[in-house]
Amino acid sequence: MLALDHESPVPLRAQVESLLRELIRQPEYQNGALLPDEVALAAQLGVSRGTIRSGISKLVFEGLLDRKAGIGTRVSNRHVESGIREWHSFTREMASKGITVENFRVAYHQIQASKDAIQALQLESPRPLWRLDRVRGWDGQPVLHTMSWFHPRLGLKGNEITTQPLYEMIEKATGVRPHHAREDFLAVTADAQMARQLDVEKGAPLLLRRHTVFDAGNRPFEYAEVRYVSSRFALTLDVRRKD
Repeated sequence: MLALDHESPVPLRAQVESLLRELIRQPEYQNGALLPDEVALAAQLGVSRGTIRSGISKLVFEGLLDRKAGIGTRVSNRHVESGIREWHSFTREMASKGITVENFRVAYHQIQASKDAIQALQLESPRPLWRLDRVRGWDGQPVLHTMSWFHPRLGLKGNEITTQPLYEMIEKATGVRPHHAREDFLAVTADAQMARQLDVEKGAPLLLRRHTVFDAGNRPFEYAEVRYVSSRFALTLDVRRKD
């Protein structure tokens, strides 16, 4: 029988996630059996369906589970692709894992470049740049906040944002394609403004990913800062040996 300790100081969401990790190790689920549905699990454990869905979504994102609408959820037998080594659309990558990405906020405007953006984009002096701000997530919860600054060399006009993935939009508008990127990762905490946007407590742990994207001529054209809610997101790096 599956059970949670409702008297434990450990949050129910964390308990559910831990229980799901144990559940999927059982032979029947390793062999392809469908997991119990969200309604059944919620009733058995005495928690809300949203709590169950949150735990399942975390394991889906990590590539441990596959979720198909109208079919159910089972242990994944696919290798998880990492967004760090692939130029895939984030929305499409999540869709392949059964997750529908929601946009909670989208803003595209000219704003004075930060010191980090000036340095990353190799600009000689401060100046306003086009910046795309987005808050995205799933299951009604914001998961990541992205700020992307674009080099003035691209000649953006401010009317480029569409439903297309970002790099498809840039290529269509400017002809520039991503070739490689530099990635830096930091552990940070949410300030008051970021806490409001990501619906977390002030001081909550976040993963900050800074990345600078270069074209084929080794010229930077985008600098982005992405803040992920650590409790709702797991980032996988695929590291390979080169002989």
